[in-house]
Amino acid sequence: MSQSSLESQLVEHPGAETTEMHDQDQGNLALSSSDFSALEERVARTVKLVKTEREARAAAEHRAESLDSQLTEQLAHVKTLQEEVRVLNAEREQVRKRVERLLSQLDSLEV
Repeated sequence: MSQSSLESQLVEHPGAETTEMHDQDQGNLALSSSDFSALEERVARTVKLVKTEREARAAAEHRAESLDSQLTEQLAHVKTLQEEVRVLNAEREQVRKRVERLLSQLDSLEV
């Protein structure tokens, strides 16, 4: 029943307001045992779900921390490897220059 139709009925029947409100209160307060059991079950499921989600969140946070520390270690290792590659490239360039110089000396001997 809409609010405006309820108001119009109350205006037409002045004593009906208290009777109707009393009936609504009784309907709200009178929960059957099956309704209460269903509500209790829903609350229990909700509590279980929240507990499960909290455990999953804690596990995810722990895993994230672990992965973060692994990432930090890997980044340090990558920096080391990058420096090693840089050094090896520099050594290779020096060896290439020395080989070119030796080849040029050999070429000059053959002429």
